[in-house]
Amino acid sequence: MAESHPGPTRTSVQSTITNANDMEDIAIERHPLAPFTPDGAKILMLGSFPPKKERWSMEFFYPNFINDMWRITGLIFYGDKEHFIAKDINGKNLKKFDKEKIVSFCIETGIAMYDTATEVRRLKDNASDKFLEIVTPTDIPALLERLPECKAIVTTGQKATDIIVGTFGCIEPATGGDSSIILHTKDGGTRELTFYRMPSSSRAYPLSVEKKADFYRPMYIREGLLK
Repeated sequence: MAESHPGPTRTSVQSTITNANDMEDIAIERHPLAPFTPDGAKILMLGSFPPKKERWSMEFFYPNFINDMWRITGLIFYGDKEHFIAKDINGKNLKKFDKEKIVSFCIETGIAMYDTATEVRRLKDNASDKFLEIVTPTDIPALLERLPECKAIVTTGQKATDIIVGTFGCIEPATGGDSSIILHTKDGGTRELTFYRMPSSSRAYPLSVEKKADFYRPMYIREGLLK
């Protein structure tokens, strides 16, 4: 005698409908920043999506003052975690980053920046990748067309890594590792880029600034941005 399997109950069907409706009620957020693509950029750094505006300390990438990206970068390039922190007229640290100094550094060093999502739903009121639903991923190949001298993509979190792997069908590197990407260009040619996966600069990722810098530093050296 065939084993019978109960179908979905009225309660479970109603729950599914309710959850779908709840998702539709969550506002879609569009990326508030334009891609930062300076002439001559050699690497493209990609996160997932910015935090909510109330968490920003400047109008640029990695704006949350408790995110350590600019401390990691300051330590690597200047030996000073506080290099990119804004200061008052008396030289005292403010609770914000110095956008002008950061933008100048990125232009001079050859770093482009954007994120792997242009539209998201934020499923919880925080900046965690875990609770971001990507509605529209960024067109990374089109972005790379604007960066003809770019030789490497650097992701700074799991969700960004997942998007790159899904876009290019490449091997997912271990944290601190790398793999190759083949970009098919509009003119019918190809470009090979190195894909680096770095640890997240969020403090939710359980490593010190110094240990995260140890992952990032070899990438900058290898790509010729740091001697």
